[in-house]
Amino acid sequence: MVNNKNFISSKKVSINKGFWSYYIKLIKDAMIPYQWEALNDRVPNAEPSHVIKNFKIAAGEIQGEFAGMVFQDSDLYKWLEAVSYSLIVFPDTELEKTADEVIDLIAKVQQSDGYLNTYFTIKEPDKKWTNLRDCHELYCAGHLIEAAVAYYEATGKKKLLDVACRFADHIDSVFGPEPNKKKGYPGHEEIELALIKLYRVTNNVKYLNLSKYFIDERGKRPLYFEIEAKERGNTNFFDLWDKLGPKYFQVHLPVKEQTTAEGHAVRAVYLYSGMADVALETGDQSLIDACKRLWDNLTKKRMYITGSIGSMSIGESLTFDYDLPNDTNYSETCASVGLVFFAHRMLQIDPDRQYSDVMERALYNTVISGMSLDGKKFFYVNPLEVWPEACEKNKVKSHVKYTRQPWFGCACCPPNIARLLTSLGKYIYSKKDKEIFVHLYVDSELKEKISENQVSIRQSTQYPWDEKIDIEVDCEKETEFALSLRIPGWCKEAKIKVNNEEIDLNSVMAKGYAKINRIWKHDKVEVYLSMPVMRIKANPNVREDEGKVAIQRGPIVYCLEEVDNGKNLNNIVLPTDSKFEIKKDKDLNDVCVIETDAFREKYDDWNDELYKSDVKVSYEKTRIRFVPYFAWANRTPGEMEVWVREK
Repeated sequence: MVNNKNFISSKKVSINKGFWSYYIKLIKDAMIPYQWEALNDRVPNAEPSHVIKNFKIAAGEIQGEFAGMVFQDSDLYKWLEAVSYSLIVFPDTELEKTADEVIDLIAKVQQSDGYLNTYFTIKEPDKKWTNLRDCHELYCAGHLIEAAVAYYEATGKKKLLDVACRFADHIDSVFGPEPNKKKGYPGHEEIELALIKLYRVTNNVKYLNLSKYFIDERGKRPLYFEIEAKERGNTNFFDLWDKLGPKYFQVHLPVKEQTTAEGHAVRAVYLYSGMADVALETGDQSLIDACKRLWDNLTKKRMYITGSIGSMSIGESLTFDYDLPNDTNYSETCASVGLVFFAHRMLQIDPDRQYSDVMERALYNTVISGMSLDGKKFFYVNPLEVWPEACEKNKVKSHVKYTRQPWFGCACCPPNIARLLTSLGKYIYSKKDKEIFVHLYVDSELKEKISENQVSIRQSTQYPWDEKIDIEVDCEKETEFALSLRIPGWCKEAKIKVNNEEIDLNSVMAKGYAKINRIWKHDKVEVYLSMPVMRIKANPNVREDEGKVAIQRGPIVYCLEEVDNGKNLNNIVLPTDSKFEIKKDKDLNDVCVIETDAFREKYDDWNDELYKSDVKVSYEKTRIRFVPYFAWANRTPGEMEVWVREK
């Protein structure tokens, strides 16, 4: 069994100032209350959720019919998980009381055998476990388990954990390798990683074995999804199997034989996260190797510069290497949340900068692009280029919204953002034996024990806007350990001082981390990460970005908006020698914006012709303004683009 003491609990980390404290407080003050109203169908002009109503119907408290998606239960579970993490940071008796009432309601829905699902309780009680491919019973169970573990860790209350254990025990009685059990696995992966969380909190190896079973069984022939479909008369809840086939569900091969990231992007990264969890617990090298192969393909050939994944709207799916269109992509917010999960787990297996770099890229760009600056509107889809008229009139782009929405009929993304950011503390640091890793630069404090001595590591920084991070290390008595500080891949010039003495980075670098091994007591570390404005080019195989550049400073990717630069952003050309000026924008929460001189193409002799030869092009000098990608669409709606033509 692998030692998992390298995980850092959110309880050990405080984030009280800086960039991320704004978001964590916003989620507590605005998002969690707003989402509670949405779950109760009390947000004007928003799509109804139905989720609380469904639970009340299933519990026998009111009469009615099930409404919403077949997996609607999961929205409530993710909200409850976010509440749990928020209670760790901001104790709140009223919020905890609301959560307890929700838990009472959930417990009332649970059946005597442990089964718990409002759709099948209300609508089709005779069809439980007959359509794992489409109906997401195991997916919902996974989110229930995650919420239960989080609430127990936050409050010490076991009621929801007991509900989750009874449900997991029921699932274990239905599925497994034994002759009398179904040989199924989830259509939408999620329960795999959830069962590992349940195993870690209960020490019940049954949950580890069940997670491992779901992963090992996936993709084996004959395919269970085909067996169960035949048994139910080949009825479909959705038509995705017929349209997209086994790859969409990641069952085209057994997971250890898969080499490319395929299918529904969220399902894929949830699966890979579960694989990494099981690999960490069991030490299965073949599973670790599979995770690394899939990571490499996903992040080196199928990921956007903003840390988003999923280039096709049909099936919210991954497609093929270097297929990264900017204005029709899907790039679901949940997929980037899942990418953070996958990266975090890979860091526990192998503390390598490639994982923390991607984790940072996803967090600072797509994850928080998924929410408005006031926390009350959301993106499901995260394009890199928007032409509003095309979004409205071209049905191929109808999934792309140019303004955030108050809620969704399928509202998986808003609570996913909330549960990730309220638990951000556990992503900043990790521990392995006598080594502390700093994966993310966040104004925060970690309190941890090393060799039975209490150690405090305090970061003070205005990162990502400022290049300096001050770190104070305080130990109750002299303690020897290694402090490993990530030098981001985007940083070409870094400097570290310990007690005013500069470290020779070449002598301490290991997989992108500066490993400073010494005896610590009361020490000061200064980290300088040079943050020039960078012009990023895409691999030449990415056809959509040929002849274009993206602007990045530190971990932040930038974009142009119509509100600053006028219409027809496609006519803007960035000179190769333009100089950049960094400014603060008070209207966008004091983010750093970037201004520079550019040219706008002019076509003075173009009349009403649609096509023409011998076109005379002139260039008009103009001043343009880039804003952080995560902050776009918080002002006047209009065009947006990340990749800009360069000449």
